[in-house]
Amino acid sequence: MRRTFMRIAVAGAAALVAGSAVAADAAANYPNRPVRWVVPFTPGASNDILARLIGQKLTEAWGQQFVIDNRAGAGGAIGADTVAKSVADGYTLLLANPGPSVNTPLMLTRTSYKVEDFTNIVFIGYAPLLILANPKFPPNNPKELLAYVRANPGKVSWGSSGNGSSLHIGLALFQAATGTDIVHVPYKGSGPGIVDTMSGQIQAMHTTTLSAEAQIKSGRVKVVGVAAAKRSPLLPDVPTLAESGIKDAEAIVWFGMSGPPKLPRAITDKLNAQVNRTLLMADVRQRLDQLGLEVAGGSPEAFQAFVKQEAAKVTRLVKAGLLKVE
Repeated sequence: MRRTFMRIAVAGAAALVAGSAVAADAAANYPNRPVRWVVPFTPGASNDILARLIGQKLTEAWGQQFVIDNRAGAGGAIGADTVAKSVADGYTLLLANPGPSVNTPLMLTRTSYKVEDFTNIVFIGYAPLLILANPKFPPNNPKELLAYVRANPGKVSWGSSGNGSSLHIGLALFQAATGTDIVHVPYKGSGPGIVDTMSGQIQAMHTTTLSAEAQIKSGRVKVVGVAAAKRSPLLPDVPTLAESGIKDAEAIVWFGMSGPPKLPRAITDKLNAQVNRTLLMADVRQRLDQLGLEVAGGSPEAFQAFVKQEAAKVTRLVKAGLLKVE
């Protein structure tokens, strides 16, 4: 009996060593074919812009194409679900975002994945949300906006990139802070919402400078306020909600790279290191500064801790009745 147990133990140890060797070899040769980076929103939005910028640098560094795959719908859940169910080999990744990565699985009961169903690789950065409006919309600053929505309960239509998206959370925080009645209009990504804001189909929406840079510069939309603790260096004349007397309505959208569950640590570390190197490149930093993105970087553990904090915040909002679980 003892010899049998010994043989089993030796065989198990040999299998473990062999498995570790295979994993190490896979990481050493990674990537040796194109990598699909799923962006769970429409082309042209902040997630898409960021993924294409960094994906091009990863393509140049490794000589393998990082293919951007836009899979919009259900607040980003369609794209996120694709990654959560993919093979854990590093060839299918997710442009992580608070909507599909945290908010949607906590707010939509039909979502087939959980917050924990991802390997969080690296925290890329974050941007404060702006309040964008059609140029003909009467309010021009946060105080005028608050007065207008209070005088017109249920008449102001406010877009987002989908139920459970970071833009939806921004609206919920604004409503919670002001007690206002605003009509939420979810889209499949911020791009279509910005188009409808320009045309006047909706009056306003939260978004970022990453998503609406061209429209802001051209004057096709106007920025009414900044949902951050301090003014944006890109928009120094636009007041924040806080300085206008609207407290606790600060909101950000963040970005990262994640993979499916049980992604090998060696591949996780290789991706983490290369993205961190990319974020230090002068031309990348310059472009991200132009887009108003605060660069983060750091270890997988740091990103994991951040995601856990974000999930706890959304859970508190749900329990307080400020966000609905559907």
